[in-house]
Amino acid sequence: MTSSGPPGPGGPAGLRPRLPSPLREVVDERFERRGVRLLLKRDDLIHPELIGNKWRKLAPNLAGAAGRPVLTFGGAYSNHLRATAAAGRLLGLRTVGVVRGQELAGRPLNPSLGRCAADGMRLHFVDRSTYRRKTDPRTLAAVLRAADAEDALVLPEGGSNSAAVRGCRALGEELAGRADVAAVACGTGGTLAGLAAGLGDGTRALGIPVLKGGFLPDAVRALQHGAFGGPRGDWSLDDRFHFGGYARITPELEAFAEDFEYRHGLPVERLYVAKLLYALVVLAGEDAFPRGSTVAAVITGRPFP
Repeated sequence: MTSSGPPGPGGPAGLRPRLPSPLREVVDERFERRGVRLLLKRDDLIHPELIGNKWRKLAPNLAGAAGRPVLTFGGAYSNHLRATAAAGRLLGLRTVGVVRGQELAGRPLNPSLGRCAADGMRLHFVDRSTYRRKTDPRTLAAVLRAADAEDALVLPEGGSNSAAVRGCRALGEELAGRADVAAVACGTGGTLAGLAAGLGDGTRALGIPVLKGGFLPDAVRALQHGAFGGPRGDWSLDDRFHFGGYARITPELEAFAEDFEYRHGLPVERLYVAKLLYALVVLAGEDAFPRGSTVAAVITGRPFP
């Protein structure tokens, strides 16, 4: 199964992204009583299908695909796989998704993988041991052969590579001078690495990991070194708000997201955005932001399906 439809005119730019994305203030008494302004950076409105940081990370990579197939990696609920599949359909590029979990191959597709398949992505399932070794050159070569994609442009899990980090630098540039803190939920660290680089002096970047494991500080440093040759910007991570790991949603987090939706009329994506917003409410309550501060929360996605 391959992606269908004509390539977008002019490559990814022909998909007509809405850039810069809107920046909107919301009045929330949990921040207001601490003397803090809350802004929402609506990256979820960049494109109806390639939303948020997925546009910023994919566009510079797909511009260099030159008609080759695109192969990338993700779990069963990967936003990155869905975005890559959608981009392939819109641009007429063949896409292959290497999915973690050989045991999933014989099961009905969940809604996330089903969307990938509907958008033309060919799914190739691998066992978890192989998936962990996917960056090893010999393992990667074997995966490419098995997936019949040896000529493919390979994108890493989450789409975070040097081109993606440089693409996300524009997010920081759009927020430079507009806030004291720019906060984003983090999976693989690429968005935070680029955001921090683009902010300039006077604004710090705050990352909220949605996975547990404590690997992101080293990952962000490595991504910045690969993209820019060294560290850039003022950034930090607070790893208290992963709620048990990726795709883990507790009743407390669900109740918080529903309440935020009710308060502000914003559909809250659960895997990333809900954890980010929850973290900012907690941090405001801890007086982590001085009075008079402005905090910008990057809204990187919408609920699915």
